[in-house]
Amino acid sequence: MSDQTHPTAGARPRVFIDGEAGTTGLGIRTRLDELGLVDVISIAPEKRKDADARREMMRAADLIILCLPDDAAREAVSLAASLGDEAPRVLDASTAHRVSEGWTYGFPEMAEGQAEAIAGASHVANPGCYATGAIALLRPLVERGLLPVDFPVAINAVSGYSGGGRSMIEDYEAARAPAFELYGLGLKHKHLPEIRAYGLLARQPIFVPSVGNFRQGMLVSLPLFLRDLPGAPSAADLHAALAAHYEGARNVAVAPQEEADAGRIEALALNDTDRLDIHVFGNAEHGQAVLVARLDNLGKGASGAAVQNLRLMLGV
Repeated sequence: MSDQTHPTAGARPRVFIDGEAGTTGLGIRTRLDELGLVDVISIAPEKRKDADARREMMRAADLIILCLPDDAAREAVSLAASLGDEAPRVLDASTAHRVSEGWTYGFPEMAEGQAEAIAGASHVANPGCYATGAIALLRPLVERGLLPVDFPVAINAVSGYSGGGRSMIEDYEAARAPAFELYGLGLKHKHLPEIRAYGLLARQPIFVPSVGNFRQGMLVSLPLFLRDLPGAPSAADLHAALAAHYEGARNVAVAPQEEADAGRIEALALNDTDRLDIHVFGNAEHGQAVLVARLDNLGKGASGAAVQNLRLMLGV
């Protein structure tokens, strides 16, 4: 599209994806092309690092989506801000601004009023994939007093290798990578700040991520000793609290309690969807429960969440 003036009234919104060639950017572009609700304007490949060319793309857009490394995302925000009154709204898919002042966290189902906050925000930070699953489990329990803010929380998770970036994808697809591995064992994974902030935790959780030899799909699990929680709630109590929180949510659902009887769950069931499902497994005899969030790390964990936020921000 060569015309780079802002659209007139009634025209479809224009969106510029800065970093369109990456995994998340490609996923967003595919979804937007399929929906046909906006016009995606693209920069010539040889000008992707040309600041002046990118600024003109930003000037032409109603909204820009940043699919960049953190430092590059910060630079892009400054570049957009230099346009003053012509600056577009910004949706950042990097880690750079997820807990930054002035940014709205892009998890619409997280809390009452969050979708409305996203719709009215000029700067929205798209959540991390692991963080989406963890916060989906934690926040409703903390808000209802079932989980103390200072409770010693441990979170385990497994993702498909597509969440690890280009080099990991290449290693797995060339059969150079192990079938399964834990990582982030320095206990300072980049998603921890947003998990703590939006999970409403006063204490740093232990988070142990892992990657398996499958392209996409994710399980995030939260094990709990129920007798150590206030009032010693049952697994059914936790299920009821989660179900109440997500009642009527478009993309998040709590599985019926009877589904937990199978005692197993696989990671790939929601692939190529933008959904997140929550499952509650419990053992009353031992007073234990395991809560599991299942999602596609490229769907509700990345590109799908970005498109959901874009639709809220642009009202399409």
